[in-house]
Amino acid sequence: MSAAETATAQENPAGPAAARPRRAGGRWRGRARSSTALRAGAAAAALACVLFCLGGLLAGSYPLGSHTRNVVDLGNQYLPYHVYWRKVLLGGADGDLFVNWNSGFGTNFLGDVGTYLSSPFDLMVVLFPADRPELALYVITVAKVTAAAAAMAVLLLRLRRGPWPLAALLGAAYALSGWTLDNGTVVPMWLDGLLAFPLLCLVGEWARTARRPVLAPLVVALAWVSNFYTAYMATLGAAVVLLVRLFTAEGSETARARLAALLHAARGMLIGVGLAAPLVLVVYRATKVADPTPEVTFQPAAWADVAARFLPATTSTATPALYIGTPALVLALGLPFNRAVAVRVRAWWSAAAVLVTLSLNWEPTHLVWHAGASPNGVPYRQTFVLCGLLLIAGWLSAAGGPPALPALLGGTALVLLIALAGHGRQADDRWTYPAFAAALLLGLAAAAALLARQRYGWGARALPAAAAVLLLLAQGGESAVSAGRVVRDQLEEVSWTPRLGPAQQDMAAAVAARDDWPRSRTDPGDVPGGNDELVVGGQGAEYYSSLTSDTTSWTLSELGFGYYAKGRHPVTLDNPVTDAIFSVGTRMHSTPTGKPSSTALPRATTTSTTTPVPPLVTVRQDLDLAGAAPRWTDSAFSNQELLLGATVYDQPHVTRTGTGTGAALLTATCAPGSQVFFWAPQFKGTAALGGGAPVTVDGHLPAVRAPMVPVGATPASGRVQVALGFFGHLRLPQQPLGCLDRGRLTAAVQRLTATGATAVRVDGHHLAATLPAGSTGTALVAVPRIDGWSCAAGDAAARPARKYLGLVAVPLDGRATTLRCDFTPPGLVPGGAAGGAALVALAVTGAWYRRVNRRAGGAGALPSAA
Repeated sequence: MSAAETATAQENPAGPAAARPRRAGGRWRGRARSSTALRAGAAAAALACVLFCLGGLLAGSYPLGSHTRNVVDLGNQYLPYHVYWRKVLLGGADGDLFVNWNSGFGTNFLGDVGTYLSSPFDLMVVLFPADRPELALYVITVAKVTAAAAAMAVLLLRLRRGPWPLAALLGAAYALSGWTLDNGTVVPMWLDGLLAFPLLCLVGEWARTARRPVLAPLVVALAWVSNFYTAYMATLGAAVVLLVRLFTAEGSETARARLAALLHAARGMLIGVGLAAPLVLVVYRATKVADPTPEVTFQPAAWADVAARFLPATTSTATPALYIGTPALVLALGLPFNRAVAVRVRAWWSAAAVLVTLSLNWEPTHLVWHAGASPNGVPYRQTFVLCGLLLIAGWLSAAGGPPALPALLGGTALVLLIALAGHGRQADDRWTYPAFAAALLLGLAAAAALLARQRYGWGARALPAAAAVLLLLAQGGESAVSAGRVVRDQLEEVSWTPRLGPAQQDMAAAVAARDDWPRSRTDPGDVPGGNDELVVGGQGAEYYSSLTSDTTSWTLSELGFGYYAKGRHPVTLDNPVTDAIFSVGTRMHSTPTGKPSSTALPRATTTSTTTPVPPLVTVRQDLDLAGAAPRWTDSAFSNQELLLGATVYDQPHVTRTGTGTGAALLTATCAPGSQVFFWAPQFKGTAALGGGAPVTVDGHLPAVRAPMVPVGATPASGRVQVALGFFGHLRLPQQPLGCLDRGRLTAAVQRLTATGATAVRVDGHHLAATLPAGSTGTALVAVPRIDGWSCAAGDAAARPARKYLGLVAVPLDGRATTLRCDFTPPGLVPGGAAGGAALVALAVTGAWYRRVNRRAGGAGALPSAA
């Protein structure tokens, strides 16, 4: 009897006749398997949800406690995006899907949607009140975790039949892996990759069995739209799983069958990625013009540190978070010793797990996992794939029944060696080894109960029930403790921001009361979080995104703005000249009351300053875009004057003298009463004018660039003395001081207002302006000229916008009295074409398979595809 006949006989004990295709019988078996998968998925989701929430309760984190969850970029970046996303979906945002006017003086929002907000789960923000964004994001996170648990449980049952409760337990273990607890919940969009991995593995199974030709590309498209970055990693992991299945699963014994499966998989993948192209290409194009971060050289983690991350309650951003639960790890590492599993299955899956583990720490494969570029921050973002592979190995080892004693002893021995190797490493927590020991003992007790039932026939019901309870306590309890400890350790070891509260609510109300957009901008000023402009409103400069345009970052930096995150987080600048350039008519000021606390809601005192500024569109008769392109100078003061079109600063000769270690004195002469500004992007310390209050300046390039700061007014003597207290080496530009003449600035503003647009209208990604008759020269739009803007004056055809020192510029011929600009995200048009072609290919595929199925049904056979 052949291997295929043997498998058929095992699954159909009634004999070959029972194996013949019969529609009713096939449907009954399919429904039974679907019912089992549904139970496993539901149980896995419920268990993962309970354990995840229990971990939050143990940690005392919001919403199950008073401590903030807003660690690192979760509070600085991702939470504000979800607040703004709710505004866009329900109305109330100044922009639309294409343009975000709240940040960076106008940014490409569709790219940010594809990076942070394109998951279907993120639509849930509309279900929550506007003042409960943190609760909304928490529920979204829990929903993603539970969905990943359910998907993995279903996948396990698809790979091999077995007890659904065990599949549910291992599905929950996957969703609550160390990667989820330490990385995924802090960067919630990565959790879509956690869900994508089992879903794409199911797509591989459908390809292997020539099923679901229409659904498979749709699943691929959903994964890549939700978060293409981790979907790429999940795709590589699913390819590994498919390759192993082609050499271990029944029905894939021949080269022809394997080739057919690969072709089915390639077709589904290409169509699916094509369907996602309208969004994926927008994100891809945005990354190509984003502010470049310094190149990162991958530093492999020590293997002892890697070993420590298999243990519970460990946290580190420099090592892969490999925890899957001690009982699950024993099952996975016991697979090579489990003789009840076929040799080829043990060999292939063990080899896959080992090779993927090695690939984490080898630079060439590290670069493959991360699409060719070593990332800033967490260097092991693909770790969830290895966690999934280990849990699949554990399932294959135990699905046929409790592993025999040699397998348990072998797995336990390897786990103990890992625990020994990881002892005393930096990632360990005081709960790591107690939780590990308790889980190991409970898991071994569960195995002993099952082995006793098998060998001696004791306790036909009692022992299996006791084993199930012990295993649940071991795996679930360890995961809950890990979840709680990771949250508490993060609060102690990494930066965090307080929860959103009265400070943001009061500022939002104040901004709304003074908003005059698009007549002029309202800048909320130095708000607490990196993206809180998206929370409080306004149209300021501050912006934090992985896709911050190089044009925006460079333009603002040359004008004296500062930044964080190596250029991808420009910050506001309280300066009357740049306010005039960017039409910031109202500037808000926020003064925190009390010290920041992880448990208290932030409060602040809010004030505002309103000054006359030119309109958003001004006319510069002195500018001719046909001439040589202007260049930035070495002085931020001169650069501001170039964009303003007027000389408003005195830039005196500055004498520097040292007054001691870490101290220096800058001396200059300026007009009495002029406002003195200090500009030194690399300076870290304090600056004080004439014995006045010191102003803190915090610059340490390349990560942080210090903004230009006011230090006071020039005294009647005209003698300016700025005392510097600094740390490390003193680095100053050639022109660190500038003295602003307010009279000259007022005259420049009045002139630009008189010749500028008489009306400005902004509707989403459309901007229009009415110009005075006879306007010549160049119209300057106070918007960074990022890729995607096209403009036209009068009835002329729209063309890609011109640029003057980083801003949108439109040449005028004296005849046009109107101007219009539109923004189309780069990549949208070719992405739309690719998406349309993929949709046609999907329709053709569906029609072809429907025709084949009809013919097969007429011949009395079951359909070969669904």
